[in-house]
Amino acid sequence: MIPPVLFPLFTWLALLIRYPKRTLAIAVPVFTGILGIAIWVQWQEKSNEHLLNQLSIELAYSTTICPIDRPLAITVDNTTERRLRELSWQVAAYLPGERVNLARSGFDETSYMLPNVLPAKQSWQHCLPLPNLRAGYRASTLEYSAQDLKGKFER
Repeated sequence: MIPPVLFPLFTWLALLIRYPKRTLAIAVPVFTGILGIAIWVQWQEKSNEHLLNQLSIELAYSTTICPIDRPLAITVDNTTERRLRELSWQVAAYLPGERVNLARSGFDETSYMLPNVLPAKQSWQHCLPLPNLRAGYRASTLEYSAQDLKGKFER
């Protein structure tokens, strides 16, 4: 049995064999347009990724400046020339010098978000709750970092 996804391809090939000039006259502009859209989308994603890499995000465990129920101090510096419209991230926890993430992952994984727009060349500071950590580790002895950044910038 032929997968249904292949029917348009077989139809196009049959039309190409039967009516090559007409089929190519329609197919070439359509494929050129689709290719142009795909290139534009890739370029936009790379541009957005480049801007996200320019953000400076610092996380630190601090009960002196943050309340006990939200001991994770975060500072986000938007060093770009564009306003940051949306930002979400996951928090990873590591022992100093180690590469194993000690924050539990799964369906109950906490996702953090920037509450409002962050203008260019501005910073945002806040206190966040800790992610769920694996048993046996003290939160004050770990290093924290933001990962899986997802964001949108204004044009």
